[in-house]
Amino acid sequence: MDTSSLSQKIQESYPVGREIGFSPWIKVDQAMITKIGESTLDPDPMHINTEWAKDNSPYGETIAFGFLTSSLLTNMLHGALGTTNAGDVSEFGYFMNYGMDYLRFLAPVPVNSRIRGQFSILESRVDKKGRNVLKYACQVVIENEEQPAMVAEWLAILMPHK
Repeated sequence: MDTSSLSQKIQESYPVGREIGFSPWIKVDQAMITKIGESTLDPDPMHINTEWAKDNSPYGETIAFGFLTSSLLTNMLHGALGTTNAGDVSEFGYFMNYGMDYLRFLAPVPVNSRIRGQFSILESRVDKKGRNVLKYACQVVIENEEQPAMVAEWLAILMPHK
């Protein structure tokens, strides 16, 4: 299949405005928060020290790192799509993270909260290098909270098969 035919088929399969839906809920516990702090070399007590957070934080408990919330997007998108993140290759290739056009952390995610992602397609295009790029509208919601934890416009490139 030539590049323009593939791009047309991708745009038909991933139309702008397509609502993908919600992912399953994910519980954000202290072990998960602490592992991210260790992995990123960020010992911020607001996130990893429960006693400090209880005594000093405006939230009275630890909260998730914002980057933990954003790092769960891949898992959440796969959950919303009903796919896995174990090297799935679609008929169009392999989805690779390309970055963010927009990202805001709007509300803290308290320890032991449950969050899930909501996704839709904002854009499906071919860039100047001939790569197929999808832009997702993402919202991460906290169970029983009105304000989302995070909103983003996330970019993915469909890398062609070998």
